[in-house]
Amino acid sequence: MTVELLHLPGCPHLDATRQLVFDCLDALGLPRTAVVEQSGPFPSPSILVNGADVMGAPDVLGAACRLDVPTRERLLMALRPLATNGGRTAS
Repeated sequence: MTVELLHLPGCPHLDATRQLVFDCLDALGLPRTAVVEQSGPFPSPSILVNGADVMGAPDVLGAACRLDVPTRERLLMALRPLATNGGRTAS
């Protein structure tokens, strides 16, 4: 299981997005240690679950502020299969 939080340095949405990720992981009984944060030239913030962007492909690539910040419902939907597989991906 891999959950990535990609962001630009100084992203104004980072703290709220990080808290959303932790809240959703907690709600599903998944470990917070599953989250890998990366700061760099990304559409920010982006949440990837096993390499797939929770919100789908962003409208812009590279360093940019995203307007389509993930919702709790969307993130739970992306994480739920990990909870039912005990944190493992289907092979």
